[in-house]
Parts: sequence; C-alpha cells; structure tokens
Amino acid sequence: MGVINVTPDSFSDGGLFLDADHAIARGLEMASQGADILDIGGESTRPGASPVAPEQELERIAPVIESLRQKTDVFLSVDTTKAKVAKWALEHGVEIVNDVSGLAGDSEMAGVVSDWGAGLVLMHRKGSPETMQKNPTYRDVVSEVCAFLARVVAAAEAAGVGPDSILVDPGIGFGKTVEHNLQLLNRLGTLSDLGKPILIGTSRKSFIGRALDVPVEARLHGTAASIAAAILRGAHVVRVHDVPEMMQVARLTDAILNETGAPEESG
Repeated sequence: MGVINVTPDSFSDGGLFLDADHAIARGLEMASQGADILDIGGESTRPGASPVAPEQELERIAPVIESLRQKTDVFLSVDTTKAKVAKWALEHGVEIVNDVSGLAGDSEMAGVVSDWGAGLVLMHRKGSPETMQKNPTYRDVVSEVCAFLARVVAAAEAAGVGPDSILVDPGIGFGKTVEHNLQLLNRLGTLSDLGKPILIGTSRKSFIGRALDVPVEARLHGTAASIAAAILRGAHVVRVHDVPEMMQVARLTDAILNETGAPEESG
C-alpha cells in the first residue's frame, strides 16, 4: 500500500503532494513500482494535527481520486474518518476505506462501507491526533489494542460489512510510546486471533527516529527492519512511502517465510 498524503502538514511528506498534479504523478509512479493499493488522504493524522472539514478534505482528494481511477487499475483506498468523504470516494471508484479512528470518528461510516460492499481497515487509535501523544498509558498495550479491534470488528460486521472485507491495524504511532510500538510489533501475531488480515504502518514514523536517533529523512533502513519484522510476525499488508525499497524487503521476507527463492542464475 503506497501512501499519498494530499495535505500541507503530514509528518513525512506534508506539502509535497498537496498539488493535485504532483499527487497524481506520485500515485502513478507508485503503481508502476509495484504498489497493489494507493491510499489517498486529505487530512493529516500526525500528532498534534487539527481536524479539517469534510468539504476541504474532498477538495484536496477529489481530483486525485478521479484521475487515478481513470489512469490505473490498482486498488484505491481513501484514508478518512468521515462517512461523507468515504461515500464520495466509493461513488468514484475507490474500493477500500482506511478509517484510522476505528469507526469512532463517524457513526455512519460502517453503514456507508456496507452499502457499497467495500473493504474496511479498522485501526486502533488512543485519543485524537491533537491529544494522542500526550502521555498515552496502558496496562497491557497488546491486549488492550486487541480487545478494541475485536469490538470494532464486531460492530462493523453487525452493520453489514462483510467479514472477508475487514482488515485490522494496531495503529503504530497513534497514541503509543516508543515502547508500546515495539511491543506491538514484537507481539503482532496476537492480532491473528481476530481472524482478519493485518495491515501495518511503520513507514518513517517517529518511533524509528527515537529508537535510532535519526531524522525523518534517514529512516529508510529502520523502516525496512520494522517491515520485515512485521511480516515475519503476521502482517499481510504494509503501508509505505518508499515502494520499490519496501517491495524488496517484503519479497525477501516472504521468501524466507516460505523458504522459496528465484531460480539460481547459470554461468
């Protein structure tokens, strides 16, 4: 899953793709590099970010979604917590809704997804972007995240979302300390008990910077390590900014898991 942030203030690439033409070109580039899904968002969810109105969110993403739907056959995902935005996106060819609020942002979200028979990513987030990194605490972060995801999966299914259409995401960096994030990655297999594919988003995040003492532009290798660890522990989808590099990481990690490789070169 390739990340396209059509925002002025996302933590890693904010402002780079706020211009629709740049965002469209980036999406086409990611598709050519092997991304299976393009995740398009018009509202920053970085720590401290303020919410934006659905109209502004749509103004940012609408031309990007419309153009990409015409120019590529890869799956499109909309990164939103608002049912109004999700409905518009689904009407215009998007197949997946990535709700980082885990249905907490809009009570109508599950119904909209159900009506369209779309895919739904349910993520755990403690608090809102404005508050989530203000001393987040847990008794046991893994068990609490799992319990939350079990509840929202049940709520989505009760609203009519297909059981085979749901993915779960533990929400790395969303209301967690560095230690919480490391624990979730190390015990990611626990989420397999939910019976849903696991999506993980570690790309360039601050826990990597703090663990390695490196700035955001130097987090490629740390991202690669976290992606490999996540796949080894059961992740099915990885959400990344650097598609060709992480494609190699994912392919080799899969080869290790499956103990298969490319035929040996002759000569």
